[in-house]
Amino acid sequence: MNWRLMGLVLALPLAACGTAEDTRYLIGAPALVEPAKARVGLRSVELRDVTLPEHASGTDVLFRHEDGALRPLGDAVWADDPERAVTGTLAQLLDARSSAVVAPEPWPLRDGPSARMTVRIDKMIASSTGLFEITGLAAIAGVEGRPRERVERFGIAVPLTAATAAAVTEAQGRALVALSDELVGLLR
Repeated sequence: MNWRLMGLVLALPLAACGTAEDTRYLIGAPALVEPAKARVGLRSVELRDVTLPEHASGTDVLFRHEDGALRPLGDAVWADDPERAVTGTLAQLLDARSSAVVAPEPWPLRDGPSARMTVRIDKMIASSTGLFEITGLAAIAGVEGRPRERVERFGIAVPLTAATAAAVTEAQGRALVALSDELVGLLR
């Protein structure tokens, strides 16, 4: 048997594995130098599952074009469920950037949390304007009446360096860091 033909036959199954779904991107924060932890008046906070809009909760990495249409960025898909990934990333950032112990729901410890935080995102999109934007609202509710309950709207915009999935992923990470800084302010 011809060795070239044999190599081609063996390579075909491997080539078939290279589908569009192989280009996966993680949602997460960039590696940053950790700032000093902000002192907050809460011992512990349970971050409820973050609510994402339909355009941000699917598997495709979307991009808003000049005509306003949201279209997938080539063959790029998220490597994890976006709601789970955003919730986990924000919980890690809040825990790292504040003096409170922060964990996503369900609360993992026997003693319950001091407060619960709800984050509802209305828009989370990269666009041809050169920005990655996140807008929505956050609420803090004390388990035993403290802290004072309140709801605040947020709007984050960070520069987007290119119309690529890698650039969208990087900008999204920076936007989540900026959002966590605003949320730490809500814990004070």
